[in-house]
Amino acid sequence: MKISQKGLYALQAMMMLARRFNQGAIKIRDIAYEENLPEKFLELILLEMKNARMVESVRGAKGGYALRRPPDEIHLSEIIRLIDGPLAPFGDAEQLRTLIDKDPAHRALYKVFLDVRNAAAKILEHTTLADIVGGPRGDAVKGGKGSRKKKEKESASVLPMVVHGTGNKG
Repeated sequence: MKISQKGLYALQAMMMLARRFNQGAIKIRDIAYEENLPEKFLELILLEMKNARMVESVRGAKGGYALRRPPDEIHLSEIIRLIDGPLAPFGDAEQLRTLIDKDPAHRALYKVFLDVRNAAAKILEHTTLADIVGGPRGDAVKGGKGSRKKKEKESASVLPMVVHGTGNKG
């Protein structure tokens, strides 16, 4: 599956907003700091998320961004599709079905690809932000100010995820 760096940043920002759900708007600067994300790039991502009505912005001294819906109502598939396009790692389902029909010599291979595509889509469509931040509505507060060092220590033991640096949709 292809997830761009932009897609990964979007997921990280949305996770942070989910952890802070019902705590008011969070400033871009704080999101960028706590998630170790480039602030200017994050502004563009959050604007895209706002236009898609996933987050809302609040103006003023106490302004920032907050989730528009509870974390248990926002699926990872929505975020990934918005930023990176279709979930399919091997092309879209219709394209694979066409190959299955038109290429009998490789039908079994394309069926496997379709199964992989369907399994990945199913997982992402059934996993919410609340599922990955802990708590049915994202109420489990993890992190917070000063958590960056702890996060860096924890992430040292995590296997890296393959992220493609291009924003190609596919």
